[in-house]
Amino acid sequence: MSLTKDQIDRYSRHILLSEVGAGGQEKIIAGRVLLIGAGGLASPAAYYLAAAGVGTIGLIDDDVVSISNLQRQILHFTNDIDRPKVVSAREKLAAINPSCRLVTFQERLTASNVMEIIKDFDVVVDCTDNFETRFLANDACVQAKKPFFHGAVLKFFGQAMTILPGEGPCYRCVFNSPPPPAKVRTSAQVGIIGVLPGTIGTIQATEVLKYFLGIGDLLVGKMLSYNALTMDFSKIEISKNPDCPACGHPGDHS
Repeated sequence: MSLTKDQIDRYSRHILLSEVGAGGQEKIIAGRVLLIGAGGLASPAAYYLAAAGVGTIGLIDDDVVSISNLQRQILHFTNDIDRPKVVSAREKLAAINPSCRLVTFQERLTASNVMEIIKDFDVVVDCTDNFETRFLANDACVQAKKPFFHGAVLKFFGQAMTILPGEGPCYRCVFNSPPPPAKVRTSAQVGIIGVLPGTIGTIQATEVLKYFLGIGDLLVGKMLSYNALTMDFSKIEISKNPDCPACGHPGDHS
């Protein structure tokens, strides 16, 4: 493919970068990204991926916009209350970049639909807010060999990790199984500072673009943790678990 004059103008600041150039921008435009969730993490991730020129963006979410979302879910405006999140998100992203192909799924990701939904995308971004869906998505991406970009936020703390199946550990290598529901604390119970998803969601989008471009160091085998109170970032090295139920080979400890 070759860039049109409009694309050259729109993405000129990318093209000026020696690490990107016209060829790199073409890779971004050819990219197909699925975001699981259309809330706090998806808001900055989707905004920046659409603005960057990602050619196809998919969003799956079965929820509607509530007034309590507006403190952090910047894809949605006050007049979107009670509207499906994927419908609201689609409008905003189309306004940012009309050339972006937007695919929406107004449903919940389940074991029965996950493989069918992820098959047409190159990468999957974890913007969910529940462990059940996150583990389901991780396992499906490992099986389908799809890169999976994890992010999570709560209170003043966030984390991010990039999973490249076959090249490093997966989410289950770190957290073997979902915690009991009684032990799970949500933002509705303990709160969340509104700007936090902006930080982590932007990191996820950055990782996706670096992956498409083949540049820099990805968070593969590393859990990036962020403390907004102290403004500290730290990286924890993560090893692949040979007995991981998703990506390991039980009995093989070589």
